[in-house]
Amino acid sequence: MIENAVGTITRVNGPLVEAKLNTMVQMMELVQVSEWRLIGEVLGIDDDIANIQVYEDTSGVKPGDLIYGTGLPLSVELGPGLIGNVFDGIQRPLEHIAEISGIYIGRGINIPSLDRKKKWGFKPVVKTGDIVKQGTIIGVVQESSLIEHRILIPPKVEGKVVKIVSEGDYLVDEVMAVIHTPFGENVEVKMYQRWPVKFPRPVAERMIPTIPLLTGQRIVDTFFPMAKGGTAAIPGGFGTGKTITQHQLAKWADAQVIVYIGCGERGNEITEVLEEFPKLIDPRTNKPLIERTVLIANTSNMPVTAREASIYTGITLAEYYRDMGYDVALMADSSSRWAEALRELSGRLEEMPAEEGFPAYLGSRLAAFYERAGYTKTLSGKTGSITVIGAVSPPGGDFSEPVTQNTKRFVRCFWELDKSLASARHYPSINWIRSYSEYGDACEGWWVQNVSRKYKEIRNRAYEILQKEEHLQKIVKLVGPDALPDSERLVIETARIIKLGFLQQSAYDDIDMYTSPQKQLRILEVILKFHERAGEIVRMGAPIFEIKEMSTISKIIRIKMTVPNEDLTEIGKIEDSMMKEFEDIEEIYKE
Repeated sequence: MIENAVGTITRVNGPLVEAKLNTMVQMMELVQVSEWRLIGEVLGIDDDIANIQVYEDTSGVKPGDLIYGTGLPLSVELGPGLIGNVFDGIQRPLEHIAEISGIYIGRGINIPSLDRKKKWGFKPVVKTGDIVKQGTIIGVVQESSLIEHRILIPPKVEGKVVKIVSEGDYLVDEVMAVIHTPFGENVEVKMYQRWPVKFPRPVAERMIPTIPLLTGQRIVDTFFPMAKGGTAAIPGGFGTGKTITQHQLAKWADAQVIVYIGCGERGNEITEVLEEFPKLIDPRTNKPLIERTVLIANTSNMPVTAREASIYTGITLAEYYRDMGYDVALMADSSSRWAEALRELSGRLEEMPAEEGFPAYLGSRLAAFYERAGYTKTLSGKTGSITVIGAVSPPGGDFSEPVTQNTKRFVRCFWELDKSLASARHYPSINWIRSYSEYGDACEGWWVQNVSRKYKEIRNRAYEILQKEEHLQKIVKLVGPDALPDSERLVIETARIIKLGFLQQSAYDDIDMYTSPQKQLRILEVILKFHERAGEIVRMGAPIFEIKEMSTISKIIRIKMTVPNEDLTEIGKIEDSMMKEFEDIEEIYKE
């Protein structure tokens, strides 16, 4: 198709191609490179020379090959068929590609992202003559047993419905409705729409996040809560459990849709997600988790340019489901690999490097990504949210490096993973002293209304014990534990119980892997009651070893594994047993 050739290649530098134009193209336009029709994007134009970023392997591409224009920016297809599917960084369906090219992705395979042969049951919710605006829901499709896919009027389209199909089965590229606009145009609305990935989808209003994203992970929900529509970072060195932590959040977060982006991670980790998710059951719906999940797999051996595009593809899919009125959680694992791709491309473009070789615009690109999160009122009047949780992999665990520091500027929740905790097999290895969340006060109202009025008091008292224990441990390292008075040794003992019985959580125990908010606070209540009553006994003269030898302590630590979320009565029995044991000790020392 030489008739639509827009230029000729003059230089090839890895994934970057330079071309002399014979027809004008636009910035960020999608082009096809050489006779293989490799997918590329225009990064820069200097007079009649264009710099093009190619998303596939450029081996064999040479000067003199032609460039073909499309007139469109890099876009994704949004419609039924996204849920449960696996895409690469530029939304090519990997399962369908595997059928064509085998286990390795062949070059120039440009097949539609959404299956054009599958029919979906469409049920209209508007009728001829209705006035609709952008974002209006015109019909619904049952995409999976968990997700009702809502077909939306595209942004910037509004007017009168002059045609709407009847209920039935249709292909994604069939026309569902025709809208007569105020400008006299008739706009066809299909079951799917396209949207450029670098541009945020519009919303009616952005609101303050006040509802917590419950994850069932105790240290997260209670001490460092995440709000629906918020942003968080999970930084940690190699082996600290970033991927496992994100897997846990993806499995148990109470978002209705999960978008998981494997951005430059090892292939075996992505394989683990692909194998696990179809088998895992959502505790709230008893349905497979894959029925509310979209997976984007861009492993470390895939083209580096597609890695740079993958997080934009993921956030655009998340925005689409948010526009339907769903709460979406997006997991980006990891933003450091994305930043490394940015650095490699910047170097090939011969741009001026900034700190550690990263481009000067690293901060603004990270900001643009995280700012697309939010708790919003959609164009259709519904409320929806996108919660973004990004893993950061600083080389050598150095949190002063540019990606971690820039990420810290744009997120309001910071779960720092600790190498020493991971080495001690304490998971999740979130450091409770150096981590923080700015959503605690905003989410307090939900906890008070739905769980307990004492939420803030319990959380603060438990955290004060952990902070005090951190200070006392520094003294213990200098003079030993025996130099401390029993009241302070009790603080160390209570902190130990909080660490083992509350903060440490097993991802493989059937009960411990997920903890309800009610059970979380009940565990802390029992531990705090232990601390308060033990303090009274110590002040009466009882030695600390009497407290530490109490048989109830092991029962308190094991509440997380022995008491199911559905029936918390056993906790009351353990509490009564603890109080009885305290009474026996008190009888000895009260004189």
